[in-house]
Amino acid sequence: MSAASNERTNEAAGPASELAGGDPRFERLVDRLPPRMGDTVTYLLKPSSRWVRIPSGALLIVGGVLSFLPILGVWMLPLGLALLAEDVPALRSSRSKVLDWVERKKPHWLEPSAPKNDQT
Repeated sequence: MSAASNERTNEAAGPASELAGGDPRFERLVDRLPPRMGDTVTYLLKPSSRWVRIPSGALLIVGGVLSFLPILGVWMLPLGLALLAEDVPALRSSRSKVLDWVERKKPHWLEPSAPKNDQT
């Protein structure tokens, strides 16, 4: 585990967590992201990053819709919606329903990611 992911885990852990409206399921999904992307999402989820989060979420949604173009992908759409859910109450309830589904159908997604061994 890298120092950056340890730092991200320490920031996201504990009862005083401000990320994702305090939803530990979403925090566990963010912890499974690659370190660089996870650090970026963690920064965007902080309450003080609202003015960066809203345009970023909108751009990710547009990128997800344009996923047929090179470099863009469908993965951008749910990430953009999750970022906007911090500021739009209607999306927040939808995010909660999706996280309920993930918890029921794909519980392994919420488990801590295994350390990656470099076997090259």
